[in-house]
Amino acid sequence: MTRHEVPLHGQQLTFPELTERIVLIASGVLSQGESMPLRAATMPGATTVLRTLRRARPTPTVLTPARSVGQHSARNTTRSLRVRTPCAGGCWRPQHQRHDPTCNPKDRSMASCAAPPSPATAHPNAAPTRLQLAWDRGGSGEPLLLVHGIGTTRDDFAALRSRLEDEFDVVAVDLPGHGRSAPIMGRPTVAAVTDAIERDLDALGIGDVHVLGDSLGARIALELAVRGRALSVVAIAPSGLNLPPERILQGAAMSMARIIMRTIRPAIGPMSQTPLGRTMLLTGLRSHPWDASETEALALRAGFADARGYWSLLFWAILTDVPAGLDRITCPVILAQGTMDLISSAQTPRYLLGIRGARFRLLPGAGHAPQSDVPNTIIDLVRDAAGCRGSVRAA
Repeated sequence: MTRHEVPLHGQQLTFPELTERIVLIASGVLSQGESMPLRAATMPGATTVLRTLRRARPTPTVLTPARSVGQHSARNTTRSLRVRTPCAGGCWRPQHQRHDPTCNPKDRSMASCAAPPSPATAHPNAAPTRLQLAWDRGGSGEPLLLVHGIGTTRDDFAALRSRLEDEFDVVAVDLPGHGRSAPIMGRPTVAAVTDAIERDLDALGIGDVHVLGDSLGARIALELAVRGRALSVVAIAPSGLNLPPERILQGAAMSMARIIMRTIRPAIGPMSQTPLGRTMLLTGLRSHPWDASETEALALRAGFADARGYWSLLFWAILTDVPAGLDRITCPVILAQGTMDLISSAQTPRYLLGIRGARFRLLPGAGHAPQSDVPNTIIDLVRDAAGCRGSVRAA
């Protein structure tokens, strides 16, 4: 018997459960020999008493070994052991057996509040972990991290995912406040966001990673390289080195996009289902917006329209950000920018002055976030950067 369990009539009860039973017996709601959950919940006033007591009970943090999403398992019958099980929709939110309507049973995502460890790293004796951001993972091979820009989600890479997963163990993250990720505490600077990503990578048992990012995601990819966490980097239109007038224009463009998307939010779903609607939504980000998928268009709703902490992320991570330590980067870096990019101006080539051995590639006819504009070219860049890792480090 542990010091947190008390035997009562042959049962092992934790102190919060024992307290519940004592209070309910004293109030006449429960007789001494009754099973508390079966009767107490149906008695007048019992719901309020139980709710008050359970609020004081610490939230369990121990995670079970990884299960595939959608797999169901019965609760352990030992009352002193709390086991998390997925809800009817397959999510891993704690203490929920009702289906969460935001959950998709086919979704590969790992909920930020209670994500199970990766099957490759799960261990029954592993220390409890809790992810700060929302992730999904698929494929096999060396790890490849996908980091999107402000105003969208990890679905921005939908046009590339299946092919990348044929060659890499792909992990994709929702930036703080975007998609299913909650905002982080404090100022969401590039350093703070990168800290959160690194902590989650550690929790998932993932070490150094190849990184593909665009816009703010590309800036974060370079920050990971500065810290020695990146095996290689493909940075598409990274923010951070634009001049003050360019920052003003970029801030105005991002602010207008936020206001427009919030205004038309109810129409984003229907618009994303037609080429004309996708063209209206993605013009300015894609040069061929009609070729984008519905998934990519819907990412704007979870990004520009619904993102929490959008303005603070825009201010601290983009408008006031100044990169430092670029001379410490030793991994292969490929910088790329589309010729139809109306947002980044000429900031991407400026990184060549600070990153030794970096290469620059123009993407003809591509926009600011060109994942579906030139998917073959982007995949080739990822392969190129990953294949050059050994030679660059030797140099």
